[in-house]
Amino acid sequence: MVDDGRFFEVHQLWAENMVVGFARLNGYVVGIVANQPMFLAGCIDIKASVKAAHFIRICDAYNVPIITLQDVPGFLPGKDQEYGGIIRNGARMIYAYSEATVPKLMVILRKSYGGAYCVMSSKGLRGDLLYAYPNAEIAVMGAEGAVNILFRGELKAADDPTAKRKELVEDYQKKFNNPYVAAARGLIDDVIQPRDTRRALIQGLELTLSKRERHVSRKHGISPA
Repeated sequence: MVDDGRFFEVHQLWAENMVVGFARLNGYVVGIVANQPMFLAGCIDIKASVKAAHFIRICDAYNVPIITLQDVPGFLPGKDQEYGGIIRNGARMIYAYSEATVPKLMVILRKSYGGAYCVMSSKGLRGDLLYAYPNAEIAVMGAEGAVNILFRGELKAADDPTAKRKELVEDYQKKFNNPYVAAARGLIDDVIQPRDTRRALIQGLELTLSKRERHVSRKHGISPA
């Protein structure tokens, strides 16, 4: 995707479920924020939130465009995360994305579930251009989990629960859990083929490099503690 396939990763051995680093795209320096599904399934936890927030603010400080590659099943659950302050630290990442005025592009590679979609360069955080692959899953949760919750009564009453579950999962995926529904609602800008990723990002980057944002008249915002 990047020039010469060269990627300079930062903080490689800390919070490995979140990957951050620098690369060049058609000669332009860009910062890349990406989930790593090979570690903790790519979930966002406290360390990943802090890592991403710090990197995003560095990019914004030095006027480096941010490219987000999203493959995230959600926030990491558990009381340890709750007691450790996942809400506060997750808010730091949200704040960093929303405050950044550099070009912000995102590609949803595979999964994009629940609140994790919202906190990573979404339209709500003033993401400029958002793309998704045709196989991307954009929903509150996975189809299997949603069907088990929403249609629990129907599954219990079915003569063949396995066949009924399969039917409901396929219907849920067709109606809700696909990028075309998200595109129709304006949550993403385009559905692209993986082979077109580099071309689409270069075009999007060149389109947004000259953008200007106006902030309210104050010295600076207030980041979550």
